[in-house]
Amino acid sequence: MTTIAFLGIGLMGRPMAARLAQAGFAVRAWNRTFAKAEALRETGAEPAADLSQAVQGAQVVISMLEAGPVVGAVLKAALPALDPGAIWIDMSSTRHDEALAFDATLRDHGSRFVDAPVSGGVGGAEAGTLAIMAGADQADFDQVAAILEAMGRPQRVGPVGSGQVAKLCNQLIVGATLNVVAEALLLAEAAGADPAAVREAIRGGFAGSRILEVHGQRMLERNFVPGGQVKSQLKDLRNVLAAAQASGLTLPVTELVTRQYATIEHSLPAADHAAALLALEQMNPGLRLGNSEDQLP
Repeated sequence: MTTIAFLGIGLMGRPMAARLAQAGFAVRAWNRTFAKAEALRETGAEPAADLSQAVQGAQVVISMLEAGPVVGAVLKAALPALDPGAIWIDMSSTRHDEALAFDATLRDHGSRFVDAPVSGGVGGAEAGTLAIMAGADQADFDQVAAILEAMGRPQRVGPVGSGQVAKLCNQLIVGATLNVVAEALLLAEAAGADPAAVREAIRGGFAGSRILEVHGQRMLERNFVPGGQVKSQLKDLRNVLAAAQASGLTLPVTELVTRQYATIEHSLPAADHAAALLALEQMNPGLRLGNSEDQLP
């Protein structure tokens, strides 16, 4: 039986680790706050209070952590206990250059690396329907494909580092579309149409999208309790701009969307990224979508 050390039991990590345990894998769950790992015991996972204890003897390590610097710190701390030959799958959202650095560190240790960030939010993690974008050698991907399939739909998109590039493309589209949906619904409100009916009318046309389906409804309900968070979306958009700069690209729409999210970075960092609507309303004093009270974290 493959033993998996799952590092990071947060909003996304908890349901992802639970699905692995329920699929029959031997899962050791570790989190800096041990209580979060302990809460997974009922799924069949084994909570580990110590990071070294979690990774020692594990054939596969999965990290689902806040950002690249945190992944780097945890990898450095875990490395002495990591078995040579183990595969480390980082499912966090990091920069492309960070993924390449993690790969180099692990290869020097005799281990292997897959960067496999995800899209689909907490709902996708709970349902096991995440889109998983993997950067890896083909042989390494083939070895861990069954593990990834327990959490969603894995697709190899190129060599190591390519997963993070694909995730940046994903987040660019998500961030921009969230803002456009907010603008469309607020325009409907301001011009005297029924925003809910407008959303219903355009769902089946070319403007239909998963963002309109899920986050358009969130905006109508003013439900900003997080799946994806403002701070995470903003971090990803800034990583998009860094990658674009390194590639000699100018991305004017992404620059605009990043500025929009930055207006609520400090006031609503933990709100769902559908709070793009709130940033837009701040720019239009006196306009508000619907009459419901805001649901905030």
